[in-house]
Amino acid sequence: MVKLKNTKIGILGGSFDPAHRGHLKISKIAFKRIKLEKIYWIITKKNPFKINPFFSLKERIKIAKRVSKRIKDIEVIYLDDLIKSSRSIKIIQYILKKKKPKGLYFIVGSDILLNFHKWQSWKRIVKLTKLVVFSRRGYDKKGKESKVVKYLKKNNIIFIKNKPILVSSSGLRKKIKY
Repeated sequence: MVKLKNTKIGILGGSFDPAHRGHLKISKIAFKRIKLEKIYWIITKKNPFKINPFFSLKERIKIAKRVSKRIKDIEVIYLDDLIKSSRSIKIIQYILKKKKPKGLYFIVGSDILLNFHKWQSWKRIVKLTKLVVFSRRGYDKKGKESKVVKYLKKNNIIFIKNKPILVSSSGLRKKIKY
């Protein structure tokens, strides 16, 4: 990770099982609308809310690097072993300590808002970062009524209105299985 003091950094984290053009599209929109200077695609070994990944960690990192290779300001990283955790709060604290960014933006889909209040230290996450929420078909209305949105009261949260992104990791995995 290169030193990035006083920059606006985005974090797009997850299992990336596998990474796809939807992740790329979200990143491009975030660069443009929020004027981010860097986005870290942070791949975790295992999402605590999901079953075991379909692809190995090594394969997921390789696919993510291939998908993002044309955009130099996206960096694919794996931090679980280095920081001894896959929890978002630990990743955020690590990046804040190492990079000292001007702003840290935590990028999620509106589907994440439904269970975000179950995440470890979720209130601390939304205090340390600005939450950037991308539209996901079927989740926007419920997401805007979620516990986290009510807690934030329009503070520290940005809703991005984007065209539907029809590709998903789960949809790709289903195609591979058949």
